[in-house]
Amino acid sequence: AILIIAAGTGEFEAGISKDGQTREHALLAFTLGVRQLIVAINKMDTTKWSEDRFNEIIKETSNFIKKVGYNPKAVAFVPISGWHGDNMLEESSNMPWYKGWTKETKAGVVKGKTLLDAIDAIEPPVRPS
Repeated sequence: AILIIAAGTGEFEAGISKDGQTREHALLAFTLGVRQLIVAINKMDTTKWSEDRFNEIIKETSNFIKKVGYNPKAVAFVPISGWHGDNMLEESSNMPWYKGWTKETKAGVVKGKTLLDAIDAIEPPVRPS
């Protein structure tokens, strides 16, 4: 599942508040058996591409997805701007501080830069036979 989080001031906070939809969607995905998660932190353009804001959101999001049941170390966190296309398919020049995402899998450590890389790194589920 891809959890899209708005980086805008107030938007992120509303989403992860006690009754927030971001929190609810993460819980729903886990409850429905989705074990692989990508967190896309959107609207980075509205934060002036702030590294501090990105790191703050990773920290807060990691805390609550851990409570839901996800391992934050197995999650790719990708800063994006859907409006401008940053870090969606190609690396963004607007966030030179962003060195890419890293996640731990059963097969080892996987790295990438973009949202597309994160989608490509999802392991196909094993079908019961």
